[in-house]
Amino acid sequence: MIRTRRDLLRSGAGGLAALALPGVSGWAADAKLRDDPFTLGVASGFPTLRSIALWTRLAPQPDAPGGGLGNAVIPVTWIVAEDERFRRIVATGTEYATPDWAHSIHAEPWSLEPAREYWYRFEAAGHRSPKGRFRTAPAPASQTASLSAAVVCCQHYEHGHYAAYRHIAGNTPDVVLHLGDYIYESNPAASPVRALGLAEAYTLDDYRRRYAAYKRDASLQAAHAAAAWLLVWDDHEVDNDYAGEYTEDGQDPEYFLARRAAAYRAYYEHMPLPRRAVPYGPMMRMHAQHAYGDLAAFSLLDQRQFRSREACATPWRGGGRVLTDCAEIDAPERTMLGATQEGWLAAQFGASAQRWNFIAQGTVMADVDQKPGPGRGVWTDGWTGYPAARRRLMESIGTTRLANPVVLSGDLHAFGVAELRADPRDPATPLVAPEFVTTSISSTSLAQPLLDSWVKESPELAMLDGRERGYVRLDITPARLDVAHVAVRDIRDPRSPVAVTRRYGVEAGSPRVHRA
Repeated sequence: MIRTRRDLLRSGAGGLAALALPGVSGWAADAKLRDDPFTLGVASGFPTLRSIALWTRLAPQPDAPGGGLGNAVIPVTWIVAEDERFRRIVATGTEYATPDWAHSIHAEPWSLEPAREYWYRFEAAGHRSPKGRFRTAPAPASQTASLSAAVVCCQHYEHGHYAAYRHIAGNTPDVVLHLGDYIYESNPAASPVRALGLAEAYTLDDYRRRYAAYKRDASLQAAHAAAAWLLVWDDHEVDNDYAGEYTEDGQDPEYFLARRAAAYRAYYEHMPLPRRAVPYGPMMRMHAQHAYGDLAAFSLLDQRQFRSREACATPWRGGGRVLTDCAEIDAPERTMLGATQEGWLAAQFGASAQRWNFIAQGTVMADVDQKPGPGRGVWTDGWTGYPAARRRLMESIGTTRLANPVVLSGDLHAFGVAELRADPRDPATPLVAPEFVTTSISSTSLAQPLLDSWVKESPELAMLDGRERGYVRLDITPARLDVAHVAVRDIRDPRSPVAVTRRYGVEAGSPRVHRA
């Protein structure tokens, strides 16, 4: 007869989590591992006023299949405290790291206090993890005086080091927003700053190995430990320029959905996501909204899973292209977000009581003309390739009278600033929202003269600068949004200094951007 939890863990079932996993071996609660299993760090994400998602993954040998743990099921204790020395513990619990989820842990403490700083850590198999920090969100009706955020994207491991993350960790923002391309699935770079030695990812094990390689970076671990993160994805978490079930190179949709399922599972296994985001095959709930008191709301958009295929694709060629003649682009039924997500977003806009409303997503929303001179060159993979979808979003902002909308974007590997109109091709229509584009953490950019030509041809764009790597810092108060471009001097140097190269401001009640 099983009398205690230890008896259960030592039984052939291998613990509660293993009861539905025939053939999985058990693990004694007091068993020890020789090597540290917390090689990939810790992370927190998606804070509410009462809860947080806490993450770690046990991997004493991160390059080995299964992280070196085989089929073991391991109990992991999580601890949340009010102080950095863990003298005032407010919540604790046990989860089970199982091989089916790559020994990852997703814990969600409840009954925390709003607008409080907390510290957390994990313990397993005789080892203690690094500690992490997060702040819970203020209560919805509470008056919130300020909020700081770092906006990041595009961290190609082989293109450079993550000095920007080291700087973010040192500044402990209230929240970090990641707008996609956390990993790059593709073949090795031609001249890497630091080589991964991994071929393109197709299988679950391929994606797991890639995340494990990225997450061993010390600066990335420090940024995860310093603050709670909000995340959306773009394309490279799965495959370049994918759109729904379609790929840029004409893979069979049924085959690609199996690959997408592997990529989504690995993404969940390595991110501080709440359990509502757990994937079911090739489907995963990513869009969400998070509010911080009466000050700010962040609408996080998934613009990959449900979008229409890029316009004027052929059976053997999809993905992004610059087209000058494609009538399909303007088809009214084309969508970037899918009908369900569009309806959800309109409902969020209508219910918002926050002073500032941020729309966080992966690609540039400004209308960018990529053809110098007469005519228009439309990039089919961005919002410019989905004008009807963009028009519906702008109309939704207008009809709901959304207070102080601000679009946050990534993807271009360039700092950018724009002022978005209801109709980008009609300068007589009103301004709707400013857009701030964050450059990449490390991924290299297009040539600056090319970006300059786009700005010249695109009235909504105020600037694009692809010469700098780094991130965007937001300082939000009820009366004003302050935006800083924080640039790394040299991505080849993991200890590179950073500097603020530009500052902008937006006054509450106006969509205009002012250079500070």
